[in-house]
Amino acid sequence: MTMKKAVSLVLSAFAFFLFAAVNCQEIEEKNFETDSMKKWKIHDKNRPLPPLVDPGPLNLPIPPSADAQVLFNGKDLSHWVDSKGNQAQWKVENGTMEVVKKTGSIQTKNEFGSCQLHIEWAAPSEASGESQARGNSGVFLMGIYEVQVLDNYENKTYADGMAGAVYGQYPPLVNVCRPPGEWQCFDIVFVAPQFDESGKLLKPARMTVFHNHVLIHHDVVLTGPTAWKKRPSYKPHAEKLPLSLQDHGDPVRFRNIWIRDIS
Repeated sequence: MTMKKAVSLVLSAFAFFLFAAVNCQEIEEKNFETDSMKKWKIHDKNRPLPPLVDPGPLNLPIPPSADAQVLFNGKDLSHWVDSKGNQAQWKVENGTMEVVKKTGSIQTKNEFGSCQLHIEWAAPSEASGESQARGNSGVFLMGIYEVQVLDNYENKTYADGMAGAVYGQYPPLVNVCRPPGEWQCFDIVFVAPQFDESGKLLKPARMTVFHNHVLIHHDVVLTGPTAWKKRPSYKPHAEKLPLSLQDHGDPVRFRNIWIRDIS
């Protein structure tokens, strides 16, 4: 075998293994489910619940930074519309906005991508119902990726649907839910997914979440959009979309909502 032919064979073999490695990596990167997700069914009631942790005293409300956009100032819903683009019909009273059953979810007029979000919420003071039927709402980044709002104070439900869960994907690391009627807060750092011009996913969405100042998610990789009893794959969408709050039928209250663009 000549030296030229030997070198050619080596280069060909190297190119083949490099191609195989890149493709294997691409396949692995598309499978965003963790070992825990594969071990437990979606909304599996047998899945162990995160430990209870007392978050300690909260000094709320937290004022927005100078570069934040205030989405609710306690006076009106001027920054919000319903899902059809009409005026939002939730109740504004005593500096809070409250879900009005059957009026539908609301969304911001402005659109956002990667962001830092602060939002304060309170489940109804008079707790009624159990599991998912108690103080249920949700914060949907880009209207697609949900952080669950739920009254989980002495209220058992499935782990990946608890307060603070990245719904259907990641249970919170700990349960720091406060009693019904008390104000709580989420501080969310959301990194939007990226798609190329053809719609191919380049980078998945990522999220870090603090509930009542306690870390409950650290840079988790989202498997795709939020759904009930399934984990659908990513579909291409705009770089920025409205933030949405869910009407799940319970009179959950919100206040002091502000957001920072970190794109």
